[in-house]
This record gives sequence, structure tokens and C-alpha cells, in this order.
Amino acid sequence: MLSVSVSGNYLEKNGKPFFYLADTCWSAFTNISDTEWVYYLEKRRAQGFNVVQINILPQWDASPTLLEHDPFERIDGVWDYSRMKEEYFEHAASMCAMAKAYGFELALVVLWCNYVPDTWASRFYKMGIMPKDAIAAYIDKVNETFSCFDPVYVISGDTDFNTPLCESYYIEAFDRLKELAPDCLFTTHIKGRYTYIPERLADRLDLLFYQSGHNHNDLAMPYKLALEMREKYPGKPIINSEPCYEEMGFSGGRSGRWHRADIVRAAWESVLSGASAGIAYGAAGIYSWHIAGTMFGSSIGEGFAAPKPWQDALNFEGAWDYGFLAYWIGLYQLYDLVPDPGFLAREYEGVRVAKCARGHVLYVPYNVPLKTTLALKGVRATILDLERRYVSVMEIPDETDTLPIHPFHRDVVVLLEKA
Repeated sequence: MLSVSVSGNYLEKNGKPFFYLADTCWSAFTNISDTEWVYYLEKRRAQGFNVVQINILPQWDASPTLLEHDPFERIDGVWDYSRMKEEYFEHAASMCAMAKAYGFELALVVLWCNYVPDTWASRFYKMGIMPKDAIAAYIDKVNETFSCFDPVYVISGDTDFNTPLCESYYIEAFDRLKELAPDCLFTTHIKGRYTYIPERLADRLDLLFYQSGHNHNDLAMPYKLALEMREKYPGKPIINSEPCYEEMGFSGGRSGRWHRADIVRAAWESVLSGASAGIAYGAAGIYSWHIAGTMFGSSIGEGFAAPKPWQDALNFEGAWDYGFLAYWIGLYQLYDLVPDPGFLAREYEGVRVAKCARGHVLYVPYNVPLKTTLALKGVRATILDLERRYVSVMEIPDETDTLPIHPFHRDVVVLLEKA
């Protein structure tokens, strides 16, 4: 079972530090066959992932599927939320049991925003908004089905909390589920480039998620949002639960896709800027479980370009980079990272710095000398080349406050500690 550390900076599992490394597989319960599920779990386990993020209800922008896993009966093409289908929840429970058997924790979204009125996505959803009088029975079914797996309950999905009515849905769902499953951890998944959480929810959450998202207009979102969340909601672990997905098209229908270098940068910037409890990875084609030859709803929502089939997406190389990030955090026991921009004597665009018990960790996207506010003589620098994962170790012998250039050509992570 997961818990929050005494410091509030990170999570623990059975009393030991736990770096949350999640893969985003929102549409697992509706789109993945049992044999595909085993293959997927084996692959992600080999890459070092320890959490799977899943939407309990059908993902509104999932790819078409030949499977027929419906959580509710349909009437004239619209969900009848008063008539839940037992077989859907039984099948979802069996998938959770398989994931737990492979060593994964579960982060389960309770109400994605399309099911709730007055959210940005509710106007796009043709299957109908969940009536408020259906929340109680649905939450009871969620608890009955999933609480035995000790999941992290993500009470909202991609939500912007636009009106009191919208907020009331989530507060009612939270209150009921928290009463039924008091030992589970709770959080929210909020809209990209957004940090607002209603006070009645924020004060009672165990950890905080944000998403830097897929919009190419502001590349500073991974670190800006982490710093803002840390300031607004102190004392809770923070995780970027949806950075830009690998090979995802830019939002808004803009030409271009996020590539490996983009997602690696987003991950390290997040972790060193206050979101140090973990990171989530996403691959276009996995979250929606896309099948070759089928259509993708590029005209709805944020207008993402069609993804590659899931078989290709499962082999994107960025997943290994995220696994290596988690491995590196564990190798050096860097669970207590706290952002420390004051370490640098002036602003270096794109450089992120965090301090910890061992010393300082820097993400450096280019190769220039870095003037600091500390004396560096006798400091050992372990420099990790993020492109090839080469490592260079050097000790700084002279009286200086400047970290010299390193032997690599692209972005690096530097661990500075007393020799």
C-alpha cells in the first residue's frame, strides 16, 4: 500500500521510498484484450514502470475497438447510468488483479470531465452526462470493485472546475468514496496548463497531480506548473501526471509532434522543479489503444493528429528514458529533491536545479560554464549524458564558483556532491 512520507515530498510503499513511474493507459478497460494486456504489462515492467494510470469509464477519445466492454446499458445510443453492467466491472477487476500480480500499483480515474456538466469536454460527449442522482450508486460500485487493490483514486480527469455545479459533482464523489475507502490515497487530474483545485478538495487530497500537456505554445509548463503547485498547495507530493506524450500531435491541430527529446526534457524539468514524487509517461497510440486501419477522432477535443498503432507505440524509446530516470533517482536515493533556483548566480534559460541531502542535481540542456553562488572546490560532479547514458565523473580541484563545460554534446543531468 502506498502512503505519503513524513516530509510530504514523496511517496512510500511498505515504509520505503517509492518513485511513482506511471504509464498512461487510459482506455485499458475498454480497448485491450486479455492477451494484449499480459504483453503490455510484461513490456512496461521490464522498462521499470510501477504504476498504470487507467480511466475507470470509457475514455471519450479512445480509438475504435472491436471489443464490447460497456459499463452501462445503452438507450438510443446514450448511456443509461442507472443500469450498470456487472460484467464490465468484473472484467476491469480481473485486469487490475493481473496488473497487481505483475507488481504494478493502480491510479484509477473516477470521473473524467466529459461525464460531468460544465466542463470543457462535456459539450463534445454524445453519450450523455451522468445525472447527479446516479453518482452514489456508481461510487459504491467503484469501491466494491477496486478498493481491494489499494489504488490511488484520481477523483477527476482532465477537469477545469468551471462552475459550482461541476465542483459539486466531484466533491460528492470524493466525499462518498473517501468514506468508503479511507485508506486509499486520493488526488485529482486537472486540465493542462491549470493549477486550480477547489479548496474543499485540495485540503483533503493526499497528493497532487498536474499536467503540463500537449500545447506547444508554452514550453515552460513542466517547471512553471510544478513551482506554482508547490507554492499554492505546500506539504503534499506533486507529480506531473500528463507531460507531453511521445509522438503525440501538438494540440489545437497544429502541425508537429512531440518527440523523444521533448518528453525527456519535460520529465527532468518537472522532477527538479517541485514535482519530485514521480512522473507519468504517455505514448500516442497507447493511451487510446489505437488499431491500424481504424479512424481517430482528430476533429474532437484538442485536435490531436492520428497516432501510430499500439504495437508501434509500445516500442517508442522514450519509455526506456523514463525508466532510466526512475532508476537513477533510486540509485542515488534522490527522493528529497527541492527546487533551488538560487544555486545559480544568474538565470540560465532552461537549466533547472534542485537540492537534496546528497548535494545538488541540475538539468542542463546545453553546454556552457555555469556560475553558481557556492564554492565548488572539492565537489564531485557525476554527469549523465541523457542521449547515450554515458557517465563522466570529475572532481573540481580549484577554488571556483563556476561549473565548467562537460564532455558531452546535448542535455545532461549533473549530480554535485562533496567528494
